[in-house]
Amino acid sequence: MCRNIRTLHNFEPAASDDECHAAALQYVRKIAGTTKPSQANAAVFEAAVQEIAHLTRHLVDDLVSNAPPKDREVEAAKAKARAAQRYASA
Repeated sequence: MCRNIRTLHNFEPAASDDECHAAALQYVRKIAGTTKPSQANAAVFEAAVQEIAHLTRHLVDDLVSNAPPKDREVEAAKAKARAAQRYASA
């Protein structure tokens, strides 16, 4: 999975529409193989982003979990620690 696409399920507060849109944008960029479409493809690119963001919102809203919600700050600290370990100089 693309590293820029973050898990959106089971967080408190719940994922925002902006987060769903950002994930959809990253997904479409990855599939299309470009970060900025040509003018000829701009409309279809944006339509795909909007449709995937809408479906992502429904998916995140409809998923259920028995686990307690995760804290964004705690998860960010864990990710930062993993990155520090991964990129630590020898």
